[in-house]
Amino acid sequence: MANHKSALKRIRANETKRLRNRYQHKTTRSYIKKLRETTDKAVAVEVYKTVSSMLDRLAKKNIIHKKKASNQKSKLARVVNSLSVAA
Repeated sequence: MANHKSALKRIRANETKRLRNRYQHKTTRSYIKKLRETTDKAVAVEVYKTVSSMLDRLAKKNIIHKKKASNQKSKLARVVNSLSVAA
């Protein structure tokens, strides 16, 4: 266990950040699932904007890799664009 005051503070700060990152990552995954299940084009476009922003934010904070965010956005865009053909 750490003995220095700064090390103890760092442990507390890291735990707080870990929980916040985990919450944001899980929330984003839930939105992605919601987007994939959507069949209405208009709703899908709105949810895609939100998900895209969330993925960018996760990549910016290094919670996920920037290329993973880019790949997910690309795949989700294809899902959203395919809805117009079906509808």
